[in-house]
Amino acid sequence: MTVTKDRKLEIVKGFQKNEADSGSADVQIALLTERINGMTEHMRGSPRDYSSRRGLLKMVSKRRSLLDYVRQNDPTRYLDIIARLNIRK
Repeated sequence: MTVTKDRKLEIVKGFQKNEADSGSADVQIALLTERINGMTEHMRGSPRDYSSRRGLLKMVSKRRSLLDYVRQNDPTRYLDIIARLNIRK
């Protein structure tokens, strides 16, 4: 369910704009997507875990807000992010 430190660094390196970038919208969206994917697997095995469900819905909402922000400011970057993360089908 949780993202290990090594996996987190790998994701940050893959989505950062420069060496000092660790909190841009791209990085945050990628990290949230990783957490959402892990939480989705947990929810498949524990469908009545309502506390985790609430946390999952909050993460999805936060990611949606960040994606909306990116889409408003840079539509090409938005398309790149959703393609790299395979969010839309």
